[in-house]
This record gives sequence, C-alpha cells and structure tokens, in this order.
Amino acid sequence: MTKAELVGKMAEGAGITKAAASKALDAFIDAVKAALKKEEKVTLVGFGTFSVAKRKARKGRNPRTGKEIKIPARTVPKFTPGKALREAV
Repeated sequence: MTKAELVGKMAEGAGITKAAASKALDAFIDAVKAALKKEEKVTLVGFGTFSVAKRKARKGRNPRTGKEIKIPARTVPKFTPGKALREAV
C-alpha cells in the first residue's frame, strides 16, 4: 500500500477529505519522528510501539572484494507490533 492509498483509506474511514487525511498522516509521521529524535517511545495500544535502538560498532565484509570494513555505531528506529496487530496478521 502506498501513502496515497493509505490517505484514501483514512479519508474514507473517517469521512474526511483526502487533503485533511494527508495533513493528519503527515502530522502523525512528524510527531513520531520528533519523539524518536528525543529517544522517546511512541506506544499505540493494540497497534505497536515505535522506539530507538542503538547498534554497536562492528566489523563487516565488503561482498565485492571480501575486504574487512568497520561499520560505525548508530541509532536506528525500531517498531514492535502490539498483540492485537500480531493476532490480526
């Protein structure tokens, strides 16, 4: 499903215009990004939890040359589905 298709479903389900649904989706995405930037969790009961995970620095291998490379530590977004979502799928 694309963003446009999701906006269409949201608009239909909520009985609002596609423009309003698009603004609502953009606001939701921006709010989640802002919270994750502050390393806060965003929990939607029944749906899931967005959080931040820290990956340690590690050694990897360039698949083309086989040469060993260093992969730096980094922070990545993480999503854990809630019980209702897991059961629905």
